[in-house]
Amino acid sequence: MTRTARLGRCSVLILTGLLTTWLGAVAAQAEDAKKADIEALKKSLAKYEDYTAAVRDLYLSTVGCVHYNGEKIEGAMYYPKGAMGIHFVNVPSVGKPLDPMKPNVLIYEPTKKGLKLVGVEWLVPLTPDIKEVPTLFGQKFMGPMEGHYPLIPREFVHYDLHAWLFRDNPNGMFSPTNPNVKCTGAEFPMLEKPTKMMPGPM
Repeated sequence: MTRTARLGRCSVLILTGLLTTWLGAVAAQAEDAKKADIEALKKSLAKYEDYTAAVRDLYLSTVGCVHYNGEKIEGAMYYPKGAMGIHFVNVPSVGKPLDPMKPNVLIYEPTKKGLKLVGVEWLVPLTPDIKEVPTLFGQKFMGPMEGHYPLIPREFVHYDLHAWLFRDNPNGMFSPTNPNVKCTGAEFPMLEKPTKMMPGPM
């Protein structure tokens, strides 16, 4: 190998190392920013630990405590075994531009001490102007899918994203269900079938 070739090879290795280090730093900064945004979101939602505050802000209960048994059905969304809890939906906010600081849904778990705030959800209706899957916090939304019947009309074709901000989830913060959330104490437990997938950007 000539001296020129050795210098060229060293230059490539150095450049590769610098690029790898830079990309790692960029990724770390993005991750730190996401964590900061999530912490800010959690603080902004603290008042909704009292579900009556949620009701006053027009988050209205769908009553049923939704859970899934992990069943897989062709052509349907997959929900790992676990619960989605009781949904309090702010209907006027649905269909407006996504606001990471204002989820469309608050998720509560029924406990012996009352309703416990465990997570949140964003909903994006499928409309003709949607050309790609919505994202928040670096996470792609699930869908498009039918509405979660019988609590939501099937005609409400949408994308959604869950975030278990206040309850650890072994499947990840953004999994649609949480096995650590239970509906056993619910007055109206609802074992739902997986929701049908619909055509649209995926």
